[in-house]
Amino acid sequence: MATKVILPMLGQTMEEGTITQWFKQEGDKVEKDEPLFEVLTDKVNLEVEAPESGILRKIIAKVDDTVPIMAPVAIIGTADEPIDSLLAEAAVRPAAVEETVDITMESAPALSIEAPAESVSPSKTFISPRARMLAHEHSINIGVLAGLGTGPGGRIVEKDVQAYIDGNKVKATPLAASIAGAEGVDLRGVAGSGAGGRVTRSDVLQMTAPAAPAAPSAGIEARSIPYTGMRKIVADNVAKSAQTAPHVTLTLEVDMTEAVKVRTQLVGEFEKRYGSRLTYTDMIVKAAAMALLEYPMVNSSIQGNEIKIFADVNIGLAASLEDKGLIVPIIKNADRMSLAGISLEAKRLVAKARGEGLGTEDISGGTFTITNLGAFGIDVFDPIIVTGQAAILGVCRIAEKPAVVDGEVAVRSMMNLCLSFDHRILDGVPAAKFLASVKSLLESPWQLII
Repeated sequence: MATKVILPMLGQTMEEGTITQWFKQEGDKVEKDEPLFEVLTDKVNLEVEAPESGILRKIIAKVDDTVPIMAPVAIIGTADEPIDSLLAEAAVRPAAVEETVDITMESAPALSIEAPAESVSPSKTFISPRARMLAHEHSINIGVLAGLGTGPGGRIVEKDVQAYIDGNKVKATPLAASIAGAEGVDLRGVAGSGAGGRVTRSDVLQMTAPAAPAAPSAGIEARSIPYTGMRKIVADNVAKSAQTAPHVTLTLEVDMTEAVKVRTQLVGEFEKRYGSRLTYTDMIVKAAAMALLEYPMVNSSIQGNEIKIFADVNIGLAASLEDKGLIVPIIKNADRMSLAGISLEAKRLVAKARGEGLGTEDISGGTFTITNLGAFGIDVFDPIIVTGQAAILGVCRIAEKPAVVDGEVAVRSMMNLCLSFDHRILDGVPAAKFLASVKSLLESPWQLII
């Protein structure tokens, strides 16, 4: 029996995805669980596997198309069975299937738009809070936006309202629009080769000429880094977090002298027994996981009109991919793992991240994040919270400093921890107590082992 292939939800914050590659063509045989297509999510490029075996009868979402989660992207069935009814169902999915965005040009006039008499009642139109605010700022009756939503289930999102405001519009795929913005290409001068004259990624790339060689400079080579793909997604996510979550950062100094001693004593035997070199990050992950059990509000998220406290403690480790951006692999159920288990899992995830081999399960479901800049000599910084989480812990360098111990000055190994938290969820006192708990565990590191 023919089956619709849908775009799955590949992350807690994912609302839509852009198809970047099909591994099969229409008419090809498909085996269940083999990679079928690649999608660009709000985190990373991921491969999606075929839900069933059969023949790929129809590709509904083409390369560069952006579709909401749970929308049909293809049909798999036998070679000769009818699929007209499934195609008809797919044809009535939300307006995002048109896969066009309205690009604002500098010449577009500011508009004040009034709803026509036949507009739909605003109460019957599903719209996000940010989209509603933008519509209000431009005096737009929400009813006129009915049917224009590209969010999940046809929900109107901010970009839909912006598109309605713009007076000079060009039909282009979201990926093409992103590349054009990064390269400074005026889409009005690009001939679209897509359906209905739509501008695609390849159209924009053909218009992009290599930059003129820059004048030589002392030791620095001029170059351009595309503000697209993962780099653009990371930028959008941190901007969204910074704009929507009121960040407060607390900094607490931790005496890591005992932790340094314990690690020094254990590192050789640890590596011999488990095949993984014990790191301070491993110890900090364990301490954070234990503290999250004591202060579960830190392990939570705002979802709609409620705060959800997660049952699992899934700790993300922010890892840099150089010019490509940032990826956050997740250590699942860190509170139930031993220090050795955390070390082995962290090593596995970091190796996969650097080899660009992370799968959906490796980056989904995070509830708290740790970012460590200690290797770069950083003493204090303000980390930005991962969207959908309540807090992020920044780890700084361990440095020998003079400190007062039992009334005497001694040289101690000191480290700062910087906790950024969402003030909508947490107040200063519980956040400070959580940070103090992490400090206490690290200063008595045998608690992490027994």
